[in-house]
Amino acid sequence: MKQSYFTMEMHPEGSRVAAWEKALEQLDMQLLQIEPGVDTFGTITSTRSPLGITFARLTSCSQELKFDNELPDESVWICALLSGNGHAVDEATNLDLRAGDLIFGAFNELVRLSFRGNCRAIVVKVPGALLKARLITPYRPRLSQASSQDGVGHVLSGFLSALSDTIGKLAEHEIGAIEFSCLEFLVSILVSDARDEPLAGSSVTVTANLYRISRYIEAQLGNPNLSATDIADASGVSTRYLQKLFKSVGTSFGQTLRRRRLERCRADMVNPLYVHLSISDICFRWGFNDAAHFSRAFHDEFGLSPREYRRQKSVPTAQKMLFEFNRGWPNGTGDLIGAQRLGGAGRGVVQPQRLQEYRPTDLAVLSKSSGEGVAKGSRSGSREHYLAVSEKTVHWGYFSKSLPPVLEIDSGDVVTIETLTHHAYDDYEKMIKGDEAAESVFLWTKDRKNITRRGAGPLDASVYGRGAGEGLGVHICTGPIAVRGAQPGDVIELQILDIQLRPSANSDAKGVAYGSNAAAWWGFHHNQLLSDPKAREVITIYEIDGSNGDNYAVALYNFQWTPQKDPAGIVHPIMDYPGVPVDHGTVAKKEGVLKGVKVPVRLHFGVIGLAPKEADIVDSVPPAYFGGNLDNWRATKGATVYLPVAVPGALLSVGDPHASQGDGEIGGTAIECSLTGVFRVILHKKQDHAGKPFHDINYPLLETPTEWIIHGFSFPNYLAELSGKAQANVYRTSSLDFAMQDAFRKTRRFLMQNKGLTEDEAISLISVAVDFGVTQVVNGNWCVHAIIRKVIFGDQQEP
Repeated sequence: MKQSYFTMEMHPEGSRVAAWEKALEQLDMQLLQIEPGVDTFGTITSTRSPLGITFARLTSCSQELKFDNELPDESVWICALLSGNGHAVDEATNLDLRAGDLIFGAFNELVRLSFRGNCRAIVVKVPGALLKARLITPYRPRLSQASSQDGVGHVLSGFLSALSDTIGKLAEHEIGAIEFSCLEFLVSILVSDARDEPLAGSSVTVTANLYRISRYIEAQLGNPNLSATDIADASGVSTRYLQKLFKSVGTSFGQTLRRRRLERCRADMVNPLYVHLSISDICFRWGFNDAAHFSRAFHDEFGLSPREYRRQKSVPTAQKMLFEFNRGWPNGTGDLIGAQRLGGAGRGVVQPQRLQEYRPTDLAVLSKSSGEGVAKGSRSGSREHYLAVSEKTVHWGYFSKSLPPVLEIDSGDVVTIETLTHHAYDDYEKMIKGDEAAESVFLWTKDRKNITRRGAGPLDASVYGRGAGEGLGVHICTGPIAVRGAQPGDVIELQILDIQLRPSANSDAKGVAYGSNAAAWWGFHHNQLLSDPKAREVITIYEIDGSNGDNYAVALYNFQWTPQKDPAGIVHPIMDYPGVPVDHGTVAKKEGVLKGVKVPVRLHFGVIGLAPKEADIVDSVPPAYFGGNLDNWRATKGATVYLPVAVPGALLSVGDPHASQGDGEIGGTAIECSLTGVFRVILHKKQDHAGKPFHDINYPLLETPTEWIIHGFSFPNYLAELSGKAQANVYRTSSLDFAMQDAFRKTRRFLMQNKGLTEDEAISLISVAVDFGVTQVVNGNWCVHAIIRKVIFGDQQEP
């Protein structure tokens, strides 16, 4: 089974269209044109089955394609449009397509297919030989549309839609059942399409009877005693008439029966599920009584003995499976198979002296602006701004290109941003009480909820009934901040000058900061628990006191989540909605946990992102090209984040503050702890990118004094790649394999474009000097990062 994945993002901007053309050629499709003025985008994920059926998922921008009408065989294609709109045309037919539509045709007919806007489709190519063996007489379909509202077309459309979510993840033994199912669906569609067109030399009645009888035969292939009389009786015709039907199309009942049995045997002989079966077992399985007779018939039909056919077809499959399951390990002969406080009443105010090492002159005393904490930037010279957190300066659980900015700044300006953790209500006394801003943001009583929408779901909670936004997105994000002059194609450089803890305002809390870690239902660990109760969520509260210079977090207690009733009366059996007040009278605290353990503090922001363009309201959880919920602890003081601009103004937001996190974020969260950060924001216009490290980036790029860090995702742009129901599908289909592949491809491109390496040089360097790590496996769109040490190129001396 051959699997492959292609994305334009693998290539520099100037060569993406040419690379896309070559990728389409592998599917026997040709690019006619890409709509002028659109952002070029395209991905192909494909799988080729043992019998030669190709399944390919395409996601692309507006463009026009055509199927290769010069193929020597009579292959047939099926296309299901999963999202978007399109158009298909040949010499006689003109079809407008909408999401869910199913069309098919022959490769040797000239058919043009147009995608309008970003579209997603699955295309299946079925070799003509397979259809010839399955149909009684050859049938070449014209461009046709199968109803996706009822009948077989409806089932096949749903089948292909589900298949598109798993392409690239199918195991060898799974594809066999899928290819046969698809083939049977296609045959049924072709038969339905041909109902009103008689077979060559036959009447409509004869054609209908032949197809009906063929279905009876297919259902009884494993019956060794199947006879023409049995089929005639089941079909309600005489045996003599049945024989005449087959004779009218140049065959016989016996020949048809034998050919179909041989086809099933041939498929089973190369199916990994049946590797334990002998050839005799397989032939008996499909109705042959004599192994010798089967062998002769097989040779006559396919030109090889069954043993030779199985050897030729199975060895490559076995070698591939051995490589996949044992990659990197030697076989028996030794050969390698496959080659981290702010004090006093001014909580949240950063002390100016802490910034001297980052700025050429001292930072003037910062002051909060009145009212909503919004300060306007100047058009000339850089300024300092303070963005205080309040219910009017945050958006909860989502990004949106339609959100009005709460602050507008110029390139080069410095902005101090307060952020709150969405987990503060895990311990109200320590993380909210006495903090006016936090109390404002989290205010939720029976009569009032200061921030209604929490998540990207519907405001009426019509999906799950959890509350407005449905909790489909959880982070409290401060912003958005508009950068004057930013346009799509530009890059935002965000220098993280300082990060400070936001201490507790509770007089009983001694001015230290607190954080919460939740081992939650979305954690990677959740289905692998050893002790009872197996399905449980545990919150651990940490204390962080950096006043003594030790910068450690110490666990205070933990408790198991119990069903919590929110002020609206909705019971939350699990942590399924952010900011639900935890009634500590309903939980059992376990004190003194993690005795003797001190967690080093690594202050960072889990969410640093710009607004994406693909949808108006986007779940804050899955990260992608626009940044967002990266959850990389290296985005800390002294680091710089580069993000591609997708919408005018860029619309920068910061949130999900962390006291510490490990790579992977296995349990679901970090130590979620409110922080205040100081950032310098620099706008790089697209025309000035040449020769810069961020040239041609369409992903979050992180720079530290000693490293370049590249982020690879299961889906680099899941909003476009998965489209339609992307914000749901990304949670179901993410894979570390996909994320690793993306990280590799981006690293290769970075080294070739920015360091002038050849591809072979880049691959060698990646293997011997680049460190890959799992950033997180809990954010829907999983992430693998690649760390390139600058010292390799003499850009930085190792400390």
